[in-house]
Amino acid sequence: MCGVIGAILLEPTKQDFAMIRRVFHESKIRGMHATGISFLPKWSTGIETIKEPLPADQFVDKHLHDDNLNDMVADDGNLYLIGHCRYSTSDLEFNQPMVGTGKSIVHNGVITQELPENWKEIYGYDCMTKNDSELVLHSNDPLQEFSHMSMGVVELYNDKKLRFYRNGKRPIYLSSIPNGCIITSTADIANRANVGGTPVEVLMNHYITMDRHLTMLIERVDVADRKSTRLNSSH
Repeated sequence: MCGVIGAILLEPTKQDFAMIRRVFHESKIRGMHATGISFLPKWSTGIETIKEPLPADQFVDKHLHDDNLNDMVADDGNLYLIGHCRYSTSDLEFNQPMVGTGKSIVHNGVITQELPENWKEIYGYDCMTKNDSELVLHSNDPLQEFSHMSMGVVELYNDKKLRFYRNGKRPIYLSSIPNGCIITSTADIANRANVGGTPVEVLMNHYITMDRHLTMLIERVDVADRKSTRLNSSH
């Protein structure tokens, strides 16, 4: 069990930064071995990532003060962030987020029971870590490719988008607020953190993409077909 976090906040205030800290504090219950974040700061041309073998409260005290969070705001004045609170079942060498070309992901669940030295032969991916969440990072369609396993995932993209999804074996909740959205592993986390919106469970086996205009693209995934519907968010 791990905690995943996602946020798009338009022109965030100090009150928003305090809320982000509360979300991390409340997510700590799902994993205290390590904490990490990825974000899109204005001073960088790509995704930046910080991760340490610390519980969320210590990570927050070290990395998520108002000045830190203000430095994480993108060049359009908005905050795009994902986070992970890890409960480790192995070692702490390969913590999350997992970072690839143009995107970073946080994952809760189990993708394979196969040994890492066999992943290339079985799945076809050259993995740099022994964390099976990296298989999600490389897959173009993880909901189909790993449908028999468990996943709740939030992805951050260079072009200021979040994509999030789950199958029936792990939860994810979306809270819509006036200036953005917050993603948490459970409704209870959002409620205890006083996020402000009503947490709604993300549809099972749907890819949901949220852009900087808070427009959602919802893509239903099934075995035989894939259908996409574009919806305007009612923020």
